[in-house]
Parts: sequence; structure tokens; C-alpha cells
Amino acid sequence: MWPLQTGILKNHIITTTIEHPSVINTCEWLERHGFMVTYLKIDKTGKLNPEDLKSAITEKTCLISVMMANNETGSINPIAALVRIAKERNVLFHSDCVQAVGKIPIDVEALGVDLLTMSGHKLYGPKGVGALYISKGIVLEPLVNGGKQESGMRAGTENVLGIVGLGKAAELAVRRIHEMDRIKRMRDRLEAGIRELMAEAKMNGNPEALLPNTLNMTLPGIRGESVVLALDQKGISLSSGSACRAGSPKPSHALLAMGLTEEEAHCALRFSLGFGNMMEEIDRTITLLGEVIRDKKTMVRFVPCR
Repeated sequence: MWPLQTGILKNHIITTTIEHPSVINTCEWLERHGFMVTYLKIDKTGKLNPEDLKSAITEKTCLISVMMANNETGSINPIAALVRIAKERNVLFHSDCVQAVGKIPIDVEALGVDLLTMSGHKLYGPKGVGALYISKGIVLEPLVNGGKQESGMRAGTENVLGIVGLGKAAELAVRRIHEMDRIKRMRDRLEAGIRELMAEAKMNGNPEALLPNTLNMTLPGIRGESVVLALDQKGISLSSGSACRAGSPKPSHALLAMGLTEEEAHCALRFSLGFGNMMEEIDRTITLLGEVIRDKKTMVRFVPCR
């Protein structure tokens, strides 16, 4: 249980309905061990209203955790504004910035966050290594007790190769952040091309605050998994908005939280662009997607998962 502070048991956590499973599953585990968790709803673009956060804070709130950018839609939350609300009530603020680091400029001092997490594989670093930023003065319990490695936070021999790889990846990400303008132009071209193929296609996310490399679109009536498989055979890699690919019949929890129906969520496609992509590949993707949509042999219209 969270320790007593000023005579009040601080055991209330606030997060959102669109967080990554690493956060949501942890919160659910904490609920089973005596914590109370408030899952704030977001609007149809995937953005959190700061007023909702302000209303949810109580005298028992000890932590707020809100992702900077959603991993499925790329929608960006107004973290700095949310942190200001937390500071007014003396509540710690954590932000999952895994999806945003390397794609948009991030300054922990400007944001004012107390805790920030990032992962190496999202910025061309090695898999299996990440980093936790801890603001000065914040005291945490060690993840693993024993030795004094990692400033006493995680005992055991350090993953030197992973640490060096993450550091180099972060260094290169800073140098290449300007290239995101080129990636954004490719993303916009891809969105426009999809709309030309299917006028009723709908973008999932906040067009006014979106990561430059992420595009999530629903193609009404067309099962996303079928498109993923068909394009994979043509050398195009993308993902579906559904969890069916993992053996689960449930659609994306984030898309459902944004107000999409189960059918709309199952018909969603997620495109992630990177430094290695070229405009010619975007045009090829649009052409091949058009072929898949028009090809009745490969086309699979939406039917519920069984």
C-alpha cells in the first residue's frame, strides 16, 4: 500500500483508457493490491481533455500517467498542460513517451514531468533496453534489490551493449529529427492516396496533433487483417487495428475508447513510416493497396471474428 503522506493514504492513480497495455495491465495489477485507479476517457481523436484530469484528482491521488503519443493512432496529448494541473495539486506525473521519442522534440524540463519512459527499439536502437527519466528529488523503490547498479534502482550486471546502443540511437535521433518533415510529407501523401482509393476511408487520430510518421485509417467494410496479409505477400508491411492477429477476437481497446464500433476497429490499418522510406515506396503502396481493394479474389469483407 502507498505510504501515508500528511496523514492521508495516497493510493489513487489516474491514467487513460488508451494507454499501452504495459501501463493498463500494471494499473489493473495495482487495483488487485489495494489501489484505486481512474481511467479517463478521451475524445474521438484520442486526446485527453485537461479539465477531465483536473476533476479526477483527489486528496488521495499519488500518480498520474498519461502517454505523450498513442502507439496506434499517433495522437499527441498536451502533456505540458496536464503536468501543470498535476503540479497545482502536488501530484507526481509520469508520461509514456516510447512512441514519441525520436519523432518529435522532447524536453523534460519544458514538459515538467517527474517520470518519463522510453524504449530503444522505437528509435532504431536495440531491442530489450529502455530508459526511465527520474526528476531530481523523486524517490523510488528499486525494481530489483541487491547490488547498487543503475544508481541503486536495478541490481544486477548492466546490459552494457544495450545501454551503449540506446545512447547512440538517442544521439542520432537528435541529429535526424529534422528529417521528420520529409516523413510527414510521405504520410500525408499516403493518406491522400488512400482517400482517393476509397472516399469513405476515415483517419483515426487527431489531425491537429499527430506524430509525423504514423497513420491509422479505417477502410469501412474491409477486414484489416485481410489487407495486411494481402499486402505482405506483395512486400508491404503494415499492421491491423485488430488484435485478431494475436489470436484474440477483441479489436483494439484504444480505437474502441475513441468511439469506434467493433467493426470499424476491425477495419483499421496502421502505417508506420521511417527514415528509410522514400516517396516512391508510398506511391507503390497506394498502387498495391488499390489492387487489393479491387481484387475480388483477395478481398475479404468484414465479418465478425469467431
